[in-house]
Amino acid sequence: MSDPELEKYRSSIDNIDAALILLLAERFKITKAVGAHKAAAGLPPADPAREQAQIERMRALAAEADLDPAFSEAFLRFVIAEVIRHHERAANGG
Repeated sequence: MSDPELEKYRSSIDNIDAALILLLAERFKITKAVGAHKAAAGLPPADPAREQAQIERMRALAAEADLDPAFSEAFLRFVIAEVIRHHERAANGG
């Protein structure tokens, strides 16, 4: 049985999911360039002070948007860990 209201919601969710993936892809393109720059400049792959500032900023934005700050932190920590992995690879010539 088709439910037009449910289909409308699902269509919106599908569009948002697509936008999230495209935004993440763009973010990783930029962080890849950052990793290459850090490697060329001899900078460390991780920047704990920057990472903590970003986490605090995202938690505050999440709270303002009525999103669970703990969820936003967990998500950002996952993204940061992947970025650091890419930066370490760049620092090692890969």
